[in-house]
Amino acid sequence: QVQLVESGGGTVQAGGSLRLSCEASGRTSRSYTMAWFRRAPGKERVFLAAINPPATRTYYADSVKGRFTISRDDAKNTVYLQLDTLRPEDTAVYYCAAGPPLASQRAHYSSPNYRTWGQGTQVTVSS
Repeated sequence: QVQLVESGGGTVQAGGSLRLSCEASGRTSRSYTMAWFRRAPGKERVFLAAINPPATRTYYADSVKGRFTISRDDAKNTVYLQLDTLRPEDTAVYYCAAGPPLASQRAHYSSPNYRTWGQGTQVTVSS
């Protein structure tokens, strides 16, 4: 069983950037699909981005496409989410998740397909 720990959250002004990290321990993350979700205050958790195990494909929610970038360094058992051009509406708790290799693009967007979750890291964007 892999364990996930996120870091890199904080408070930033609108237009700024942050880089979130998700370090896996207990088992290599090399064979997992890795993803990022977020939950804004009073809202449901939503998909942001995913990357497949060979790191040959990435998937993004329309709301963050072109502003957020997911990447992975399997040698470090770490997945990253680069957040650029941040907006106040990006304020949320950001979660890392791990799951098995998934067959379809649509499957990557669905949280039940991810079996392991981190504890979350808070991102606050001020206007």
